[in-house]
Amino acid sequence: MLLQIRWHGHACFEITNKLTIVTDPHDGSSIGIQKPMVEGDIILVSHDHYDHNSVKTVKKDDSVVVKDVGKRVVKGVPIEGILSYHDEVHGKKRGENIIFKFTIDDITFCHLGDLGHEPDEEILKKIGEVDVLFIPVGGTFTLDADGAWRTMQNIKPGITVPMHYKIPGLSLPISDLDPFLAKNRFKVLYVGNEIDIEKEELPKEREIWVFTL
Repeated sequence: MLLQIRWHGHACFEITNKLTIVTDPHDGSSIGIQKPMVEGDIILVSHDHYDHNSVKTVKKDDSVVVKDVGKRVVKGVPIEGILSYHDEVHGKKRGENIIFKFTIDDITFCHLGDLGHEPDEEILKKIGEVDVLFIPVGGTFTLDADGAWRTMQNIKPGITVPMHYKIPGLSLPISDLDPFLAKNRFKVLYVGNEIDIEKEELPKEREIWVFTL
């Protein structure tokens, strides 16, 4: 069965094969965009802010919600939550943030949540090798274009997916995608709202995948 990635806006993605993982769900109306129309078997919540923690929007009876650090296996999926911060002063402004690393069909994903600082060596070591990186680029509350670019260069994922940037309707005061793409030296693919991938077809050279709603 093919693995599918679909974007629901902001930092909310749906990664599906036999199971569906949903990252950082929002309720749509609170931030001015359409709500996610998906139910997650596993729901990952990087931090407890309203635009990332609307579990009820995507929950079903047997959903498992993961919102803390540490390693575990949930419904056969190895998941690691890595402590980081929502700002550049160890959480004093906006609290903690959890980076989630998980592997499905031999493809390793890393979702940085609302990371507000460039990861240090300890965090980078825990992240390790990544096939697909979801990275915030909009600034104000998270990494900006410069910080996101340097972070991407340090992690060296095969595929980088920018997130948490200004799109039509979004009511948050963050930057659009242009400043991040202006720094780019890699191939950019505009993949639409969803894309199917498999390990054997991952690109040999690094790419940036831009999703749309």
